[in-house]
Amino acid sequence: MPRHERAALGAALLAPLLLAGCADNAASTTTVDAKQVSAKIPEKVDPATTLTIGAPDTQAALKLSGQLDKLPFKVKWANISGGPQCSEAFRAHSLDVCSAAEIPSIHAHWTGLDTKLVAAKFRKDPLKHPTYELGIAPGADIDTLKDLRGKKIAYSPGQAQGALVLRILAKAGLTKDDVELVELPSTGDVYPSALGNGQVDAAPLGGVNIKRYPAKYGKDGAKTIQHGLRDDPGHLWVPTESVQDPQKAAAIREFVKAWARAADWADKHPDEWIAGWYVKDQGLTRADGEYLVKGVGHPDIPADWDSAIARQQKTVDLLAKETGKKSFDAEVLFDRRYEPVAADAVTSGAGEGS
Repeated sequence: MPRHERAALGAALLAPLLLAGCADNAASTTTVDAKQVSAKIPEKVDPATTLTIGAPDTQAALKLSGQLDKLPFKVKWANISGGPQCSEAFRAHSLDVCSAAEIPSIHAHWTGLDTKLVAAKFRKDPLKHPTYELGIAPGADIDTLKDLRGKKIAYSPGQAQGALVLRILAKAGLTKDDVELVELPSTGDVYPSALGNGQVDAAPLGGVNIKRYPAKYGKDGAKTIQHGLRDDPGHLWVPTESVQDPQKAAAIREFVKAWARAADWADKHPDEWIAGWYVKDQGLTRADGEYLVKGVGHPDIPADWDSAIARQQKTVDLLAKETGKKSFDAEVLFDRRYEPVAADAVTSGAGEGS
């Protein structure tokens, strides 16, 4: 599906309930716990089952690898991913699967949206391949994390970048009261622009912005610094109602397999991936694509989620402390029926593609 068609579908999905679900953060929690999502998933999926999926990069990898038409169920692709877009579509009952980091599921729990994580992917050697670096504004006089005291920092609640800011402050021995958090959406070039015009002193930058920001503003003193924390979680995220439906649960299992194989294929075919995704689909230069592939490193898809859940718990506890919300058991966010599915799909040798 071309980008403009995916974008149209994404807009249609979000339109019905764009502003819904503004629950009381202090009082609301999810109502379905892990034990309630425990029915055995059917071994076979009904080919008439339809999933609406927001994972544009996976769609592209499946198409490039020749695996797109092998999905054993019907699929509607939505050009959306990440926490805010996906959570609104979940609330509108318009999306079954989404690609997101770990923070949106935590935020959803606190706002009364029942969701589950059904796949987990990380980066090998994550400290050498960070998802984000901390952009520093010209003249901000920030060389280390401790220098953030008293500074203005871009902050996006409910997203990975916002949680990373709180984790960075904790590492530096600071709290949110020691800095000025400036709420800004972490989309497009909002953060680089805010840094460049002095609206904020520091902001987490990801993707190609890590390269472009110092290239554009470096002559004025702009730079990025490493934060030295793991920031690599990637998940497939679903509304609980989808995995409670037996046939959708089976289709989601098959998509988890395809998602893992697609990631494995992209890792093993970097030239095709750069040309087909970064250049043709995303409109980046080949140099930008090569930079991003090198920055990502290689995927790590675990068959055991214990460590991932333990790290998620630390994030839950930190966010609860810093935001005044009630902590909870992070395991409630994971549907462990899917735990070995992605890793098994890769180790079966099916990830080479064509």
